[in-house]
Amino acid sequence: MRDISIVGGGPAGSLCGERLASQGFRVTIFDERLAWEKPCGGGLTHKAIQAYPFLLDAPQPKKIVSTAELISGGGHRARFEMRHPIVIYARKVLNGLLLDRAVAAGCNLRRMRVTSIDTAGPRVCLTAAGEEFRSDFVVLAAGARNQLLPETTALGKLDLEMTLGYFIPTAEDMIKVKFLRAFEGYIWSFPRSDHLSVGICAKIGQSSSQQLRGYLEDFMRAEKIPMDGARLYSHVLPSPREHTIQRRKIAGANWAMAGDAAACVDPITGEGLYYALKSGDLLAQALVEGRPQTYPERLRAAFSADLEFAARFARKLFCGNFLGGAITTRMVQLLNYSPAFSDLIRDVFSGAQDYRGLKRRLWDQLGITFVEIVRGLLAAPIAPQSPHLAGGRDRLP
Repeated sequence: MRDISIVGGGPAGSLCGERLASQGFRVTIFDERLAWEKPCGGGLTHKAIQAYPFLLDAPQPKKIVSTAELISGGGHRARFEMRHPIVIYARKVLNGLLLDRAVAAGCNLRRMRVTSIDTAGPRVCLTAAGEEFRSDFVVLAAGARNQLLPETTALGKLDLEMTLGYFIPTAEDMIKVKFLRAFEGYIWSFPRSDHLSVGICAKIGQSSSQQLRGYLEDFMRAEKIPMDGARLYSHVLPSPREHTIQRRKIAGANWAMAGDAAACVDPITGEGLYYALKSGDLLAQALVEGRPQTYPERLRAAFSADLEFAARFARKLFCGNFLGGAITTRMVQLLNYSPAFSDLIRDVFSGAQDYRGLKRRLWDQLGITFVEIVRGLLAAPIAPQSPHLAGGRDRLP
């Protein structure tokens, strides 16, 4: 397999193409838009920077953010400094950076929309703009809703989420995440180098786009985020269930999926960039070694098993209750009372803590967390004037 077609020039397709071309494969990347401004936060966590340091070292404009604030559905707040900063790119800039690296490695770019893929013959046949293109293997990295491969199923609405938001020409230095009551999703505000990405994500069918827009604009008014020059966006992203991650076919004899197409997304945080890059990288490794059939196993060993674990309790985290209040509210309150719990959330937020090790870490530090909570309750003022960390502590009922 020396001729490789890649459908989709986002992070998964571009990195896969770069890795293959640098090993002497003949790679063609098909994408109808090439670098474009995908509606998302654009954050690269610590594990992404560790795996791909060029994302931090590249000269392209980016924002390095160390401060984050979590806001509960009741308005409780906790602000903290991340041990490992998050690097935030505009997606057009990031996609352009990755495509440039793919071209420099030897990839051929075709700005064309692929309309069909036939994997039944001795060679894969792609149709784009009325032309046919043949290759030995095809990588599908064209997003969550594609239906180009007959050997697998497109993601259904229960494995998808709607995102809606604004790009706003204003400056900010802090990430904000707000949870809503009994709502599987969250609102975010991510600062980029020359604008702010503010958005909301929710499982498809949970709320109408009008309701989502209302929640988001209420948040923007409360946080005094200006609407001048704001550009509205909307997009559909993967939010896979546990059994979808376990059972969905993502590879065949002469094809494989990567990135959003393979539902490589954290079901809790919605982080997709690291998993897109890693899936493209792992697929390239399997092809270089002549063992493409090992790709699903590599994916599971690297992160799929962890994402299954996350999918198992995602809804409970967003919609469940603990000690008489929402789990997300208790989480925000505990951040203000327990340094040990705060350290744990810092690591989860920056991508340094995986989910499978999270339960053990919670149990291991349960005693010290309890002591810190009691100490904080005894030291807290009786009537705090502000729910902000700087102005006082929220009392736990």
